[in-house]
Amino acid sequence: MASETSLKYFNDNAPDWDNMRTAFFSESVREASIAKAWLRPEMAAADIGGGTGFITAGIAPLVREVHLVDQSSSMIEIAQQKLSSFTNIRYHEADGRQIPLPDGAVDVVFANMYLHHCTDPLLSIQEMVRILKPGGRIIITDMDVHPFTWLKDEMSDVWMGFQRTQIYDWFKAADLVNIIIDCTGQDCCAQSHCEVIGESDRNAKISIFIATGTRRQIRQKEVKNTYRVIAETPTGCCDSISSNQCCCTAHSDIFQSPVNFSTGYDQEEKAAIPRESEALSLGCGNPTAMASLKPGEVVLDIGSGGGVDSFLAARKVGPSGTVIGVDMTPAMLERARASAQKNGYSNVEFRFGQAESLPVIANSVDVIISNCVINLCEDKGQVFQEAFRVIKPNGRLEVSDMVSSKALPAHIQAANWSGCVSGALPEGEYLDLIRQAGFIDIKTNRSTSAGFIEDVDVYSVIVSAVKPVNQENCCCQ
Repeated sequence: MASETSLKYFNDNAPDWDNMRTAFFSESVREASIAKAWLRPEMAAADIGGGTGFITAGIAPLVREVHLVDQSSSMIEIAQQKLSSFTNIRYHEADGRQIPLPDGAVDVVFANMYLHHCTDPLLSIQEMVRILKPGGRIIITDMDVHPFTWLKDEMSDVWMGFQRTQIYDWFKAADLVNIIIDCTGQDCCAQSHCEVIGESDRNAKISIFIATGTRRQIRQKEVKNTYRVIAETPTGCCDSISSNQCCCTAHSDIFQSPVNFSTGYDQEEKAAIPRESEALSLGCGNPTAMASLKPGEVVLDIGSGGGVDSFLAARKVGPSGTVIGVDMTPAMLERARASAQKNGYSNVEFRFGQAESLPVIANSVDVIISNCVINLCEDKGQVFQEAFRVIKPNGRLEVSDMVSSKALPAHIQAANWSGCVSGALPEGEYLDLIRQAGFIDIKTNRSTSAGFIEDVDVYSVIVSAVKPVNQENCCCQ
């Protein structure tokens, strides 16, 4: 809910708002929001605190329907006049704490320069999340915290910007996942009209952040059950790793082109893999090939499954090294431990745990590998933060995973999660989450495409990154 003083301010300034806005921030803020939303033509969107339609004007041509919600009748009237050529916009004069839309009504919610007018930002964020479909995104752009009290007074603001850590905490409290808070590269610029204020203090230039998050879909139980069944099946998933096919293509009927997908193991590696682990090969690449493993190193395999990559890593780090495999499926752990014992891998340990909460102490691992697992996790951002926590400074991350060229259609997201399809994020968002966790020197090596789903290319990529020795804050904070 915007404060009463904010509501009066916007009602009074509605006729001049568009001219005023151009002095405050540019269209580049809107472009940054749209770029992070991964819009599709069939989507429905909401623009909360939409005012005269700054965000709506940019997204209306890109989606099926837009709901512009604002508490100011005067601002909405201007928006209706400006955007009269669009037939897909619905206008709602309403309190942001009670958005007049049902639960799960839209695919994406935008809120530009709205939150600092809200008396209870967390409540406002939770209401935005309520109207999101599972898997839907929220995009908030607003000012970083600033010292200009005159700006708060003159524009009837409630908040003098925000600490990004506070926004992150509110997103977490709203149970959002894959949270990214970044710079837009844009500033909010304003000048005080009060002549009493000194000249140097009358001009404000405040950086604008963009915060994105995704509504949780509750998929862990489905994934766990699927891989329990695979582990309890005598022949596992694949007849042989030598076929160069992976179980991520199990739902190949949804692809519009032939699936052509290589796991990337060479002949020596294939020969070294225990037969009982080979039958449980569930990967989409070979992360050990890029990891440059050295004798004596400590390696963590996230989502180790039957142990294929753990065993390959164990051979490279040798008896002086250690490999820790972490998996959330007891049946998988049982088979991996049995295979380790049978084949004499004394330098491999398999632990029960979640990728989002690793049973590993901080700064203890030289290299982290993972093979077609992180796409199965809902909160990939939390996975990468955990990876960053446990890896040593200058340690290396080597991940093979499924990604997409852009957002998948909603009906695909609703199915095939355990087939490594629905959980695949756009590659750009996936890399942003790795960067958000603190990794640097991020490099990618794209594998053979797995095929097209409607208009989306889905493929595997090997990502390499490094934990810096010294951590630095974002340049615009």
